[in-house]
Amino acid sequence: MIEALDFPNSATVRAPEFLVLQGGRRRMLDIPVRYGVFRHTKVGTCLIDTGYSARVTGGTRSLALRIYNALLRPRLTDQALPGARPDASTIILTHLHADHIAALRDYPGARILADRTALEHYLAMGSRRLRHGVFAELLPDNVLERVEDIHDLRQARAPLGLGPGRDVFGDGSVLAVPLPGHMRGHVGLCFARFDPPLLYAADAQWLHRAVMEDRLPGPPAAWVYDDAATTRDSARRIRAFVEKGGQVVYCHDPDIPADLPQGHT
Repeated sequence: MIEALDFPNSATVRAPEFLVLQGGRRRMLDIPVRYGVFRHTKVGTCLIDTGYSARVTGGTRSLALRIYNALLRPRLTDQALPGARPDASTIILTHLHADHIAALRDYPGARILADRTALEHYLAMGSRRLRHGVFAELLPDNVLERVEDIHDLRQARAPLGLGPGRDVFGDGSVLAVPLPGHMRGHVGLCFARFDPPLLYAADAQWLHRAVMEDRLPGPPAAWVYDDAATTRDSARRIRAFVEKGGQVVYCHDPDIPADLPQGHT
């Protein structure tokens, strides 16, 4: 059973609406950088990503990470990890961008689930990985020894037409669903037994409006896409999921459902 699901905001980044919504206005948005937290009754406290942390915004860092921080200027909140959640038995990574793994090194005992092929791909790129927003200094030194491949988990069908996923805990409560396009290995997490089912779509898009109104942003925001065609396909699947009654939460959308549903056995 899943209990106490929440999506705290680790930091905010200011950006104009038109950057993340086709035809958007010039007004500035405070864009959150969320992570997920919930309790599984048999496994304990689990995190979905880790958001931003002080490992990006301060301390000893590479020149590349200091430039990254200076460009985006994330402002940490009091919900930033690890201080807000010192305990975690499992961390599920939706993808490897810095704003999703910044506190990963602060959880040396946690089980890590991720797309191992994507991790190996970026680690093999050397300094070229920086243009993809991947900073090896944010990853644990023994990350390849610790990561369990999501694709080794049992396959299960996600509800409301989302397609095949992977059963994270072996009980059908949380399914890792591929949502390609934003980054190699990008997945969402579907809480399949919630009523209605809920999808954490991570960075499939920045704003829910962009998906539901078919207003996916163009350049320069689209330049970060790993593949534009599969980004559009993932958006279509999410839109169909919502039209069939599902709920969606994104990492960066300022709005989320006021009352998140909870799971059951």
